[in-house]
Amino acid sequence: MQAFLVSTGVVALAEIGDKTQLLSLLLAAKFKRPVPIIAGIFVATLLNHGMAGLVGGWVSEHIGPDVLRWVLGVSFLAMAVWTLIPDKLDDGESTSLQRFGVFGTTVLAFFLAEMGDKTQVATVALAARYNDLMSVVMGTTIGMMLANVPAVLLGDIVVRKVSMRLVHGIAALMFAVLGLLALLDVGSFF
Repeated sequence: MQAFLVSTGVVALAEIGDKTQLLSLLLAAKFKRPVPIIAGIFVATLLNHGMAGLVGGWVSEHIGPDVLRWVLGVSFLAMAVWTLIPDKLDDGESTSLQRFGVFGTTVLAFFLAEMGDKTQVATVALAARYNDLMSVVMGTTIGMMLANVPAVLLGDIVVRKVSMRLVHGIAALMFAVLGLLALLDVGSFF
Protein backbone atom coordinates (compact mmCIF):
# COMPACT_ATOMS: atom_id res chain seq x y z
CA MET A 1 0.00 0.00 0.00
CA GLN A 2 2.90 2.31 0.77
CA ALA A 3 4.33 1.97 -2.77
CA PHE A 4 0.91 2.77 -4.25
CA LEU A 5 0.30 5.84 -2.06
CA VAL A 6 3.77 7.34 -2.49
CA SER A 7 3.69 6.68 -6.26
CA THR A 8 0.26 8.28 -6.58
CA GLY A 9 1.15 11.37 -4.57
CA VAL A 10 4.55 12.01 -6.08
CA VAL A 11 3.38 11.64 -9.68
CA ALA A 12 0.15 13.60 -9.18
CA LEU A 13 2.12 16.56 -7.84
CA ALA A 14 4.96 16.23 -10.35
CA GLU A 15 2.47 16.14 -13.24
CA ILE A 16 0.91 19.50 -12.45
CA GLY A 17 2.28 21.97 -14.98
CA ASP A 18 4.10 19.17 -16.82
CA LYS A 19 4.10 19.07 -20.63
CA THR A 20 1.65 16.14 -20.64
CA GLN A 21 -0.78 18.16 -18.54
CA LEU A 22 -0.38 20.99 -21.02
CA LEU A 23 -1.05 18.42 -23.74
CA SER A 24 -4.27 17.46 -21.89
CA LEU A 25 -5.38 21.09 -21.98
CA LEU A 26 -4.52 21.35 -25.67
CA LEU A 27 -6.41 18.17 -26.59
CA ALA A 28 -9.43 19.25 -24.53
CA ALA A 29 -9.51 22.65 -26.20
CA LYS A 30 -9.03 21.19 -29.66
CA PHE A 31 -11.43 18.22 -29.60
CA LYS A 32 -13.91 19.13 -26.82
CA ARG A 33 -14.57 15.40 -26.24
CA PRO A 34 -13.41 14.60 -22.70
CA VAL A 35 -14.31 10.88 -22.53
CA PRO A 36 -12.04 9.64 -25.36
CA ILE A 37 -9.29 12.02 -24.21
CA ILE A 38 -9.43 10.70 -20.63
CA ALA A 39 -9.53 7.09 -21.88
CA GLY A 40 -6.54 7.79 -24.13
CA ILE A 41 -4.56 9.33 -21.28
CA PHE A 42 -5.28 6.27 -19.13
CA VAL A 43 -4.23 3.75 -21.80
CA ALA A 44 -1.08 5.68 -22.78
CA THR A 45 -0.03 6.15 -19.16
CA LEU A 46 -0.65 2.53 -18.24
CA LEU A 47 1.45 1.34 -21.20
CA ASN A 48 4.21 3.88 -20.70
CA HIS A 49 4.47 3.50 -16.95
CA GLY A 50 4.15 -0.28 -17.22
CA MET A 51 7.28 -0.31 -19.36
CA ALA A 52 9.00 2.16 -17.03
CA GLY A 53 8.10 -0.02 -14.05
CA LEU A 54 9.60 -3.07 -15.75
CA VAL A 55 12.82 -1.11 -16.31
CA GLY A 56 12.83 -0.10 -12.63
CA GLY A 57 12.31 -3.71 -11.59
CA TRP A 58 15.16 -4.83 -13.82
CA VAL A 59 17.42 -2.16 -12.35
CA SER A 60 16.66 -3.24 -8.79
CA GLU A 61 17.43 -6.88 -9.63
CA HIS A 62 20.70 -6.22 -11.46
CA ILE A 63 22.33 -3.54 -9.35
CA GLY A 64 23.67 -4.22 -5.88
CA PRO A 65 21.81 -2.68 -2.94
CA ASP A 66 24.51 -0.12 -2.11
CA VAL A 67 24.83 1.11 -5.70
CA LEU A 68 21.03 1.09 -6.06
CA ARG A 69 20.65 3.19 -2.91
CA TRP A 70 23.00 5.85 -4.32
CA VAL A 71 21.47 5.75 -7.79
CA LEU A 72 17.98 6.14 -6.34
CA GLY A 73 19.02 8.86 -3.91
CA VAL A 74 20.71 10.92 -6.60
CA SER A 75 17.83 10.22 -9.04
CA PHE A 76 15.21 11.45 -6.58
CA LEU A 77 17.27 14.56 -5.81
CA ALA A 78 17.65 15.22 -9.55
CA MET A 79 13.87 14.79 -9.90
CA ALA A 80 13.41 17.40 -7.16
CA VAL A 81 15.42 19.92 -9.18
CA TRP A 82 13.77 18.92 -12.48
CA THR A 83 10.31 19.38 -10.95
CA LEU A 84 11.10 23.03 -10.26
CA ILE A 85 11.76 23.67 -13.98
CA PRO A 86 8.47 24.47 -15.76
CA ASP A 87 7.66 22.50 -18.91
CA LYS A 88 6.55 23.97 -22.21
CA LEU A 89 4.61 22.07 -24.83
CA ASP A 90 6.01 22.03 -28.35
CA ASP A 91 3.12 23.22 -30.55
CA GLY A 92 3.88 20.72 -33.31
CA GLU A 93 3.80 17.73 -30.97
CA SER A 94 0.17 16.71 -31.47
CA THR A 95 -0.95 18.26 -34.75
CA SER A 96 0.28 15.49 -37.06
CA LEU A 97 -1.52 12.77 -35.08
CA GLN A 98 -5.09 13.98 -35.74
CA ARG A 99 -5.83 11.34 -38.37
CA PHE A 100 -6.14 8.70 -35.62
CA GLY A 101 -9.27 10.20 -34.06
CA VAL A 102 -9.57 11.69 -30.60
CA PHE A 103 -8.76 8.49 -28.66
CA GLY A 104 -5.91 7.38 -30.96
CA THR A 105 -4.43 10.86 -31.12
CA THR A 106 -4.49 11.09 -27.33
CA VAL A 107 -2.88 7.66 -26.85
CA LEU A 108 -0.11 8.34 -29.36
CA ALA A 109 0.55 11.93 -28.33
CA PHE A 110 0.53 11.10 -24.62
CA PHE A 111 2.68 8.00 -24.97
CA LEU A 112 5.27 9.91 -27.00
CA ALA A 113 5.17 13.01 -24.78
CA GLU A 114 5.69 10.85 -21.69
CA MET A 115 8.88 9.23 -23.06
CA GLY A 116 11.76 10.51 -20.95
CA ASP A 117 9.41 12.80 -19.04
CA LYS A 118 9.94 13.35 -15.33
CA THR A 119 6.93 11.22 -14.36
CA GLN A 120 8.25 8.32 -16.45
CA VAL A 121 11.69 8.66 -14.87
CA ALA A 122 10.00 8.84 -11.45
CA THR A 123 8.15 5.60 -12.26
CA VAL A 124 11.45 3.87 -13.04
CA ALA A 125 12.94 5.10 -9.77
CA LEU A 126 9.85 4.24 -7.70
CA ALA A 127 9.67 0.73 -9.20
CA ALA A 128 13.35 0.21 -8.42
CA ARG A 129 12.84 1.54 -4.89
CA TYR A 130 9.76 -0.46 -3.95
CA ASN A 131 10.17 -3.58 -6.08
CA ASP A 132 6.35 -3.76 -6.32
CA LEU A 133 5.58 -3.29 -10.01
CA MET A 134 1.79 -3.44 -9.79
CA SER A 135 1.48 -0.97 -6.91
CA VAL A 136 3.91 1.50 -8.44
CA VAL A 137 2.40 1.39 -11.96
CA MET A 138 -1.15 1.65 -10.65
CA GLY A 139 -0.10 4.46 -8.29
CA THR A 140 1.71 6.46 -10.97
CA THR A 141 -1.16 5.91 -13.41
CA ILE A 142 -3.72 7.09 -10.85
CA GLY A 143 -1.44 10.05 -10.06
CA MET A 144 -1.40 10.98 -13.76
CA MET A 145 -5.18 10.71 -13.90
CA LEU A 146 -5.61 12.84 -10.78
CA ALA A 147 -3.60 15.61 -12.42
CA ASN A 148 -4.87 15.29 -15.99
CA VAL A 149 -8.60 14.56 -15.69
CA PRO A 150 -9.30 17.94 -14.07
CA ALA A 151 -7.19 19.55 -16.80
CA VAL A 152 -9.37 17.90 -19.44
CA LEU A 153 -12.66 18.64 -17.68
CA LEU A 154 -11.99 22.08 -16.26
CA GLY A 155 -9.12 23.32 -18.40
CA ASP A 156 -8.19 26.94 -17.89
CA ILE A 157 -10.20 27.29 -14.65
CA VAL A 158 -7.85 24.89 -12.83
CA VAL A 159 -4.72 26.51 -14.24
CA ARG A 160 -5.82 29.96 -13.07
CA LYS A 161 -6.81 28.82 -9.54
CA VAL A 162 -3.87 26.56 -8.62
CA SER A 163 -0.42 27.97 -7.86
CA MET A 164 1.90 25.95 -10.10
CA ARG A 165 4.90 27.23 -8.19
CA LEU A 166 3.51 25.92 -4.89
CA VAL A 167 2.58 22.54 -6.37
CA HIS A 168 6.00 22.19 -8.00
CA GLY A 169 7.63 23.12 -4.70
CA ILE A 170 5.69 20.46 -2.81
CA ALA A 171 6.52 17.83 -5.46
CA ALA A 172 10.20 18.83 -5.38
CA LEU A 173 10.20 18.56 -1.59
CA MET A 174 8.71 15.06 -1.79
CA PHE A 175 11.36 13.96 -4.30
CA ALA A 176 14.11 15.52 -2.15
CA VAL A 177 12.86 13.71 0.96
CA LEU A 178 12.76 10.40 -0.94
CA GLY A 179 16.29 11.06 -2.21
CA LEU A 180 17.67 11.90 1.23
CA LEU A 181 15.96 8.89 2.81
CA ALA A 182 17.47 6.64 0.14
CA LEU A 183 20.94 8.14 0.57
CA LEU A 184 20.71 7.83 4.36
CA ASP A 185 19.38 4.27 3.94
CA VAL A 186 16.21 5.03 5.91
CA GLY A 187 13.97 2.51 4.19
CA SER A 188 11.33 2.27 6.89
CA PHE A 189 9.89 5.73 6.17
CA PHE A 190 9.15 5.21 2.47
